[in-house]
Amino acid sequence: MSSSAEQLPLSLLITFFTEANKRLQEEKEASLKEEWSEEQEKTIEALLNGIVEKAKQQASYTGADVNETSLREAGFAQGGESEELCSLVTKFFEVRPMAKSQSKKVSKRVEKMQKEREKSKEKEKQQQQKLEEAKKISFQEDTSLPEAKHIKIRDVGPQYEGQRVMIYGWCHRIRVQGKGLLFITLRDGTGLLQTVLSGVLCQTYEALTLHLESSVMIKGTLKADPRAPMGFELQADFWKLIGTSPESLPFNEEVKDPVILLDQRHLILRGEYTSAILKIRSAVLQSFREHYYSRGYTEITPPTLVQTQVEGGSTLFKFDYFGEDAFLTQSSQLYLETVIPALGDSFCIAQSYRAEKSDTPRHLSEFTHVEAERPFISFEDLLNTLEDLVCDVTERVWAKCKDLVLKVNPDAQKLKDCLKRPFKRMTYADCIQFCRDNQVYKDEETKELFEFGDDITDAPERKMLEKIGEPVLMIKFPANMKAFYMKRCEDDNSLTESVDLLLPGVGEVIGGSMRLESFDTLMEGYKKEGISAEPYYWYSDQRKYGTCPHGGYGLGLERYMLWLLREEDEEKRRVKTVRQTCLYPRYMGRCRP
Repeated sequence: MSSSAEQLPLSLLITFFTEANKRLQEEKEASLKEEWSEEQEKTIEALLNGIVEKAKQQASYTGADVNETSLREAGFAQGGESEELCSLVTKFFEVRPMAKSQSKKVSKRVEKMQKEREKSKEKEKQQQQKLEEAKKISFQEDTSLPEAKHIKIRDVGPQYEGQRVMIYGWCHRIRVQGKGLLFITLRDGTGLLQTVLSGVLCQTYEALTLHLESSVMIKGTLKADPRAPMGFELQADFWKLIGTSPESLPFNEEVKDPVILLDQRHLILRGEYTSAILKIRSAVLQSFREHYYSRGYTEITPPTLVQTQVEGGSTLFKFDYFGEDAFLTQSSQLYLETVIPALGDSFCIAQSYRAEKSDTPRHLSEFTHVEAERPFISFEDLLNTLEDLVCDVTERVWAKCKDLVLKVNPDAQKLKDCLKRPFKRMTYADCIQFCRDNQVYKDEETKELFEFGDDITDAPERKMLEKIGEPVLMIKFPANMKAFYMKRCEDDNSLTESVDLLLPGVGEVIGGSMRLESFDTLMEGYKKEGISAEPYYWYSDQRKYGTCPHGGYGLGLERYMLWLLREEDEEKRRVKTVRQTCLYPRYMGRCRP
């Protein structure tokens, strides 16, 4: 039998079969015929399928294989514990009998399982006796030992070798070796440390019932050991259980279902790779700030509750703000533009929101937006600024956490090496022509070619980049494809001084442009878009009180992270979507926990 069905709780099996039998009985009472009709046979089939589906849902955290046969076996086998269940299963399957050959196989399996269950019960009884004996064992801290110094695992090193230290943490791994040794890999958020409990320390009730994710305090002496994770081992002389943990986690390493992984993300975060991603994210955020401060920018904290739009009304999250309409911000660009006359080059790192119904690896409804605006620059300055930003930040991230990045993405060195300045520059028209010349289709099925004016969507964009093989600054988009506040090209009024930075494997990571300088042109833009200029008076005033050439951009932090951590081999790839690069992702269909 598949072990999975046996893992289903007894109470759950009883509930399933009780519900099924109740509905079967109702069908029987509603029928005046002795024989079941074809329609009622379908009802039985539906009931059984319903039970199997419910069981699958409950067993999915274990990566279990649940089917009709495994449910039969589980029901009959656990009948030894519950006559009620045995009776319910018997009644239900009387209506749906098995073939004789199948019945014999099931009977043999059930008999084998019942014997195994008896052995298990005997073993459990012996274990219980052992635990009762362990409750009598205790130990005290040796007060004659030197006082233990409280340190973090990250501080472990030669300076503490041979010294007595105290470390708090969680049990990341546990391995029992014989009766006298217990190995615990301790995790405290700063690293992993192998600890060894010996003698009476591993014979107490707390030691015998210690489970993964229990929190503990351990005191002992640090010894150098090249086999250990950090080259050191903590040989315990005293320990204390702080917080207990259940015997098993509600999932296992075999689970691949993204929904289950996100439902259990609060526990998944404790894993080595997910925690590494969050540490890298922290280093990335720090690197962006360091970049801006080193270039003389001022950081601002703009509001996220707004009454204006930047990227179009269809992607706004609308809500009631004390009787007025308000929105979650799509971008802080407008606010950044208002501060540059006071602060010069300015940036912000804040949350932005898009109500896009996009279920793709690179879209989120809430994301971290890195935005900046600069006064008195040219379009060429803006392009150079983007190159400098991405190259410098990547170098800083590499210096801070190269080993972590390579742990998550062994191919990261190749990505870093491809950031060679100057980046390849292609106009929108160049990209359309490239797609037409290189079998990058608007529609793969129909082989429809791109035309000037078409939006190069996610999949074709990535395919185009795959063929180009390096970062691309895609510039000069048609005005009718971009926001009205973008400056027009001097040599062609139908095009804008706009740019998207495209990175291989991900696509667009940055979008930016030079902004309109003329008050009158801005007013015309409002009118064409059907937008009232009145709510934007504070933004429009920037053109009345000393306008200047200026430009800016916005970078999606999660997309940058996806580019950095996305391994080439799809099967080996650990980071597949932007959802894995943030704490608790928000996207269409998920706004929890």
